[in-house]
Amino acid sequence: MDRTQEIILDLLQQAAAAHGEYEADVLGGKHDEEWPQWYAAYMARALAAAGYRIVEA
Repeated sequence: MDRTQEIILDLLQQAAAAHGEYEADVLGGKHDEEWPQWYAAYMARALAAAGYRIVEA
């Protein structure tokens, strides 16, 4: 597994855990139909906080 895959996998695992808490605490245990948007926002914030940015090649 290359470094990019490791970073993405770690972020997905973090997002999954945080989203589970969000569904339980904020949504009262209901399924979040907009979870892809939530994951994308969470991961974008986490990448920016870690000093990464996505640029076009």
